[in-house]
Parts: sequence; C-alpha cells; structure tokens
Amino acid sequence: MHFDLIQSLSLAGNPATPNDDRAGTGDTHGWVIDGATDLGPPGLVGARGGAAWLADRAQRAFTGAAPAESIEGLCEAVAAQLAADYAAARTRDPLDRWELPIAAFLAVRIGDGALECGWLGDCVGLHRRGDSVTRIGPPREAGEAEAQSAASLAQHGLGSVQRSAPILDALRASRNRPGRTVLGVEPEVMTRLRTLRIDCAPGDTLLLMTDGFAALIDSYAAFDEPGLMAALDEQGLDALATRLRAIEREDAACARYPRFKRSDDATALWLRIGG
Repeated sequence: MHFDLIQSLSLAGNPATPNDDRAGTGDTHGWVIDGATDLGPPGLVGARGGAAWLADRAQRAFTGAAPAESIEGLCEAVAAQLAADYAAARTRDPLDRWELPIAAFLAVRIGDGALECGWLGDCVGLHRRGDSVTRIGPPREAGEAEAQSAASLAQHGLGSVQRSAPILDALRASRNRPGRTVLGVEPEVMTRLRTLRIDCAPGDTLLLMTDGFAALIDSYAAFDEPGLMAALDEQGLDALATRLRAIEREDAACARYPRFKRSDDATALWLRIGG
C-alpha cells in the first residue's frame, strides 16, 4: 500500500507574518507540522524566528527520512536530526525555556496492514474507512484549556498581532512548564510520543490537520468528524478553508470563541491509501 495525495492547503493566519505550518507526504508516510508562535524576537537560531526555523527543519527531516520499521523509529530519527540542527544553528543560550523552538506534529506511516500514527501536541487527523471515521491525535477536550486561558485574559485584548504584556507573560509561563508533549530540539521529547495503530486498506482516506484547520470541528463546532469528512468529499479543502475564515471574520473580537489569534495558520493534507 501507499499514499496518494488528493489535495493539500496551507493558509497563513496573518499574511504579514510567516506561516509556521508545514505538510508533506512520501510513498508510505505523511505529516503535518505546526510551529509554535515565537514569544520573543528572533536571535536564538539567527535572524529567522524559532517557529519558522523549526518547522522548516522538521519538514526537511520528514522529507529526507530513511525508511523506518515503525512510526516510533521515524519520529525518533526526525528528533535526532532536529537536535543536531539546533546544536549547529544556535547562536547563544536561550533566555528561558519559553524561547526554545517547539512545534506540534502528526505523522502517519503505512505498516503491515495497519496505519501507524504518532503525534506530539495538538495536530489532528481523521481516518475514514467506509462509513466509519476514527479520530487521530488528542481528544477534542484537550484544546479546552487554551480556550479557557484565553477567556481569562480577554480583558487584555485577544486577537491582536501585538500581544499585551499580561498575555505574553502568561504564554511564556505556560511554555516554561516541564514535561510538555511537543516536538522540540531535545531528543528526549520522543519519550512522550503518543501513538495509535488502525487497520487500513486501499480506498481509505485521511485528513491530517494543524489545529488552525481542525478548529472547524474542535473550536467552532462547524462540523462533527463524520460531517467534516463528508463535506471534504463534496466541497474539497478550498471551500472548507473559506468557511473557516468566515467564522473567524464574524468573530473578529474573539468573543464567541476565545483565542489568542484572530486566525491561526491553517494546514490540511488529504490523502487516500492506494493498493
């Protein structure tokens, strides 16, 4: 079996800032990456921001990865490459842990009759086989903590490109927490890798999403999971992205759906398993 690419899409949350999402697919593996927004100016890894740097390096690592015997082996190889790249690119010590580049990712691999999935962070996937849709990645409830945090800081101005000091302090404090399940520049992050194995067959379809696109089901409840896959078949990714941005424009003050950005980078990868 192998992956066939049906469609991919990646939108910047704000065209004035870099898109820190990435996505790609090979013959038997695919991935989406969501670089976590920088909380300080560039400098740690040179003139480029840490989020864009990490997303680019992770994209290169997944693209160039040698065939692996498992999703764990694939992800461990990527983490080792990132650690080596960081050691070579770092210009100084980080100001604190919040400055270390981090990202969320979801990767899938076709194994022996099974779809192997591995993730860290809040990227989401959907696997459809016939009428059955299986969620891959963290449960929907995992994102509620961030929405609650945003709501608690609403008086300081949500959705602004220039974050206020209280919001920036809160985000930095969150990043400083030890043991976070995210992709980073320390090889031991893969000890926290989450995995799932699903029976698969030719004709199955997959939708891999960064959280900015998965907001359609997780934050805005515009669809349930089977409904999103049905809409994907009927409308394609472009129409779904238009719906996503329309919801966000209608809630530009981030009042109905509390969030730190008016619009996040949004990336989706639509794959089909071929025989």
